[in-house]
Amino acid sequence: MTNSLTPTPRLRDVPVQDRLAVLAQMANLSAGDVAALRAGLSLEQADHMVENVVTTYALPLGICTNLVVNGREVLAPMVIEEPSVVAGCSFAAKLARAGGGFTATADAPIMIGQMQVLDVPDIDKARQAIAQAAPELIEWLNVHNPVTRDPYTRTVGIETRAISGMGEGAVLYMLIVHVLYDAGDAMGANMVNTVCEALTPRIEALSGGRVNLRILSNLADHRLARAKCRILAADLVDEKANRSGLPVVNRIVEASLFAEIDPYRAATHNKGIMNGIDAVAIATGNDWRAIEAGAHAYAARSGRYTSLTRWRANEDGDLTGEIELPLAAGMVGGATRAHPSARAALKILGVKTARELAEVMASVGLAQNFAAIRALASEGIQRGHMSLHARQVAMAAGATGEQIEHIARQLVQEGNIRIDRAKEILAG
Repeated sequence: MTNSLTPTPRLRDVPVQDRLAVLAQMANLSAGDVAALRAGLSLEQADHMVENVVTTYALPLGICTNLVVNGREVLAPMVIEEPSVVAGCSFAAKLARAGGGFTATADAPIMIGQMQVLDVPDIDKARQAIAQAAPELIEWLNVHNPVTRDPYTRTVGIETRAISGMGEGAVLYMLIVHVLYDAGDAMGANMVNTVCEALTPRIEALSGGRVNLRILSNLADHRLARAKCRILAADLVDEKANRSGLPVVNRIVEASLFAEIDPYRAATHNKGIMNGIDAVAIATGNDWRAIEAGAHAYAARSGRYTSLTRWRANEDGDLTGEIELPLAAGMVGGATRAHPSARAALKILGVKTARELAEVMASVGLAQNFAAIRALASEGIQRGHMSLHARQVAMAAGATGEQIEHIARQLVQEGNIRIDRAKEILAG
């Protein structure tokens, strides 16, 4: 990868059958990497990953280009079926690179394991006992217990909380133990769960209670990723509307405030962010459902669901954006190693650590968010989106080859993107 801010080649200008060869040159892929991307997951490999396998299921893998993160040129593989997402992300990244690209950071990969302790005779006394024993428990987990001892990961803290709620018509008091675990370059779920299981007898002895659930929390708020960027107002000129960039900046800021204030808008706003983050997570074999759960829980951490991003105008009138969310993405273990295409996707990204992967994913999320709200605040979301959607409608109607583009163009021109109309055009 080059550190130059020279725009990357436009893959859409390359015939589809040649794009993988071009990508192989851009990302320095080996013949084996290319073969893995072409073949995807074999039936035998799939059978070892989940139960009752009957076949595999393919989704498009596109590449977000123009992306610069912390001064490094990045090609971001995105697996998604929704039209306009990859194009929108690439366009947003192109505008952001003119302002210096994305600056991103990620916290240490600290995951949380939760232990639910019930029937505790004295919760305050139990919390004190666990706090006093925490250093010894951590040393036992990291040094003396062969099941939890690992050269690359470790327990770094043990905390407690007291909570209560109604259960079976009575108030249920619970002691919650949080085990803080440095997962290294892994997502960390299996390791955290193993640590919680190992601690169970000791926590029960210290608390005098009964441990029920022992499980990872997907609200990984110790493992946050952040990204920010600047979009030049001069690059937001809307020539078709004869509008300068400043009104577009203002409209985007107004759209951002809408999402920050209103949970109905925030839900859709954040969905657009996750279009980008999930697509990279799927491409790299990460647990996108866990990332989704953590992101939405974090968006509601104040007790009111709100936006994960914030857009404002700076003193020069340019647009600035920032994002912060939990991002528990890994590079080792699970599907990231079992799936050959996921391994190739990580090579395309060129990331060396899980923290660097999280930084790229946060940047993609911010880019995707900008692309969506820019479209909403200027020409409207439908113009570009529906032209791409028309292709899917044409294919669903049975169009093939050159018929797809011909029928899609006519559907857009008529403003009637319906499968029955596509079938009429195809039949005529």
